[in-house]
Amino acid sequence: MKLWDKGIEINQLIEAFTIGRDTEMDYFLAEFDVIGSLAHITMLESIGLITSPELVMLSVELREIYKEIKAGKFVIEPGSEDVHSQVELMLTRKLGDVGKKIHSGRSRNDQVLLDLKLFTRSEIKTVANHTFELFELLIAQSEKYQQVLMPGYTHLQVAMPSSFGLWFGAYAESLTDDLLLLQAAYRIVDQNPLGSAAGYGSSFPLNRQMTTDLLGFESMNYNVVYAQMGRGKVEKSVTFALASVAATLSRMAYDVCLFMSQNFNFVSLPDELTTGSSIMPHKKNPDVFELLRSHCNRIQSLPNQILLITNNLPSGYFRDLQLIKEVFIPAFAELKSCLTIASFAVSNIKVNGKIMEDSRYENIYSVEEVNRKVLEGVPFRDAYRQVGESIKNGTFHPDKNVLHTHEGSIGNLCLPQIREKMEAVLLSFNFNKADKAFEMLISGDKSK
Repeated sequence: MKLWDKGIEINQLIEAFTIGRDTEMDYFLAEFDVIGSLAHITMLESIGLITSPELVMLSVELREIYKEIKAGKFVIEPGSEDVHSQVELMLTRKLGDVGKKIHSGRSRNDQVLLDLKLFTRSEIKTVANHTFELFELLIAQSEKYQQVLMPGYTHLQVAMPSSFGLWFGAYAESLTDDLLLLQAAYRIVDQNPLGSAAGYGSSFPLNRQMTTDLLGFESMNYNVVYAQMGRGKVEKSVTFALASVAATLSRMAYDVCLFMSQNFNFVSLPDELTTGSSIMPHKKNPDVFELLRSHCNRIQSLPNQILLITNNLPSGYFRDLQLIKEVFIPAFAELKSCLTIASFAVSNIKVNGKIMEDSRYENIYSVEEVNRKVLEGVPFRDAYRQVGESIKNGTFHPDKNVLHTHEGSIGNLCLPQIREKMEAVLLSFNFNKADKAFEMLISGDKSK
């Protein structure tokens, strides 16, 4: 069954090429297609395009299909081109001509736009929750190791004293900015495209505000042409935000790989979290962080892939956009997997608390010594030269007492303030609005 079928048999080679992996991707959208249809038919009844008894019949069957999807029993049959066709076919089998009325006032264009937005909105919530879990672990590790010093580097050269508390906390705060970017992407997603049809609206008196409210959207894409132009733009905006989270994870993974090497020996993992070599018995490889790094680097390529698919398209719908689903939809599972394994690995990292006892790091205290002299009244440039001369002559004997008190420094990590920032960002998503709308549509209980 094809929604556009006009009785002409399509060449099988052409059909296979044009469908591609679309059916596979549609399984991810199936539950959202049903939810969107529930809102759509409620609106159709309100404007007189279906009757109240027809709304009841369609709603009952759609909720049964939803149960099949959640139970993993939903199948897009070989004769159905996509999830939209399959749902309509199932309704028509049960309800006859009533099932055919479900498509009134919409096109597959705005239907897939809606499905993708509902899917993306749901996945962003899950990514945000996974990110917060990692954030909490990083904050906990920062608190645990805030007194344990480690070398800080610039240009991969020993620079100034740092601490593990500072290092863990840096990645925690980085995630707050990543979620801020994700929240901006969420707001772009959280606009209802339903009713834009094929990109030019409909002669039916659709009530777009009603479907916007029923689906828990914050707003709608008002201009129907722009609603269609949003295809690709939405995905690109979201993948920029996903790439930001991935960039934080990738950089952290690189740090851990470096710090686990014997030349650094800053951190370690339990043996069961490492892998070995087939010929070198001593090896304990940080494969988990190496793969985390490469997965996250691949995620960072997604905005560019989507850009290259869409950057030379004029307004209106084009089949090129179908390919975006193949890179966009799986990205969420990949990032969630990375966040899960990162949380597990971070919670098991063991810190070497005796690093700074090594004499190779003695010169790291040179800035502290310069600052002490300045506090005693020596001009900074003179203090700098004096300490530099003592290092050159081998007479530098540092005072290893480090006292940093300003906001965000070793002695004042500002973890409560960082947590406050993160919690404010999470609250700004307002996930509850969408959750309540979904619950009401699926249950049919308008009191919820």
